Amino acid sequence: MRVATWNVNSIRARVGRVTDWLVREDIDVLAMQEIKCRESQFPFEPFTAAGYDVELHGLNQWNGVAFASRLPMEDLTVGFEGVPGFGKPDENGTLPTEARALGVTVDGVRLWSLYVPNGRELDNPHYDYKLAWLKQLAADTRAWMAEHPTTPLALMGDWNIAPLDTDVWDLAAFEGSTHVSVPERAAFAEFEQLGLSDVVRPLAPTGYTYWDYKQLRFPRNEGMRIDFIMGSPAFASLVQDARIDRNERKGDAPSDHVPVVVDLALEPEDDDDRPMIFG
Repeated sequence: MRVATWNVNSIRARVGRVTDWLVREDIDVLAMQEIKCRESQFPFEPFTAAGYDVELHGLNQWNGVAFASRLPMEDLTVGFEGVPGFGKPDENGTLPTEARALGVTVDGVRLWSLYVPNGRELDNPHYDYKLAWLKQLAADTRAWMAEHPTTPLALMGDWNIAPLDTDVWDLAAFEGSTHVSVPERAAFAEFEQLGLSDVVRPLAPTGYTYWDYKQLRFPRNEGMRIDFIMGSPAFASLVQDARIDRNERKGDAPSDHVPVVVDLALEPEDDDDRPMIFG
């Protein structure tokens, strides 16, 4: 099974590019982030024509996560337990929750599409929200893994964290900024302490996944590695190959992120109709 994650930065602006890539690269399941639309606005038809079903969680023109799969999706979960909110509170003082997390199970593999809050600046309330969001996601993941220790699990998406100094083109350019701060990196490391690992880096040790549109960042290769597939031991044991598809940052109207892809070796189901071999 070939699984991928991609922050598409508006699916309505890039639907043709995404569906062409799905077919060309023989992708079974794609986790998308920043779809930037509600369900009523999502361009389902091109996905259906390409042979994919879609599940999504989108509330407005911001954020939004989705899955496109040509295999059956089960156990759809919108958000996670205790997910914090952000923004203007309602009349009861409750903060609105954003469309940032969606879970599905495909062929026995539990997959999450995650769009971690950006954080904006270190003194911005959004930064505290980011850390709280990650803390609660870790707590939910810990509980889920304790209940399902043998089920392959992958947390995929735009983490908005560069966990290593080499994950940014120039660490000095990020001094005093988000994405590389000690608390953010500690929050990322907490998932590793739970037993999850970056299943792509061992097979694709170098390369960025994001380049800003401004200041010729892509031609200068001034990028960041902030999109990850974090897999449980059961998931990691299935990984055969992995890559970052840098070429998708080229051409007309690309997203500022590129796809990250893994190939999984799943055992075929028993076939009761297979020919019998007699000794």
